[in-house]
Amino acid sequence: MKLSVMNTADGKSKSEIEISEKTFGVEFNEPLVHQVVVAYRNNGRSGTRKQKTRTEVRGGGRKPWNQKGTGQARAGSIRSPLWRGGGKTFPSSPDENFTNKVNRKMHRAALRAILSELVRQNRLVAVDAFTMDAPKTQALIETLARFGTADVLIVTDALDINLGLSARNLHLVDVCDVSGVDPVTLVRHEKVIMTVPALKRFEEMLG
Repeated sequence: MKLSVMNTADGKSKSEIEISEKTFGVEFNEPLVHQVVVAYRNNGRSGTRKQKTRTEVRGGGRKPWNQKGTGQARAGSIRSPLWRGGGKTFPSSPDENFTNKVNRKMHRAALRAILSELVRQNRLVAVDAFTMDAPKTQALIETLARFGTADVLIVTDALDINLGLSARNLHLVDVCDVSGVDPVTLVRHEKVIMTVPALKRFEEMLG
């Protein structure tokens, strides 16, 4: 299959390249992509939440009223989970483990499915190279405007310092190399701009 290569100077097509069907032409597997994206997000959770049990809440050592004779329901502590200000029945713990295991085969299959769907939706844009002469945010904004989007992931074969500095103040723009691509970032942006060498590296990794 063929993919147009765009020119960063004017945002127009300049040539075509042949890309692998095995990497960029597979069927979209929504359940697999969903599983991998959820696992990736869960693995980033820190698990720092902490809530107290009834034994950890201060106070409540005295029985609030007599067991019998008051006409009220029996109560042993004002720190019961049934009471306002009491402890939690099933509290969150810093030791809680949110990690989900995704094997390498599933991860690669999910990347192939996402990349193929990006191509089908015309959200994957190929360019010869994407570099900046100087760390200028305004210059990067003008370049992205030629592609008709401000919400973009830029993937290069090697990190460019000027490009990274130009994009760091743009909250809708992410820059990474091939090794830094993850499923969540791929599906989050409106478009993905990828250099031709990066495309070839994906074919080597996922083909």
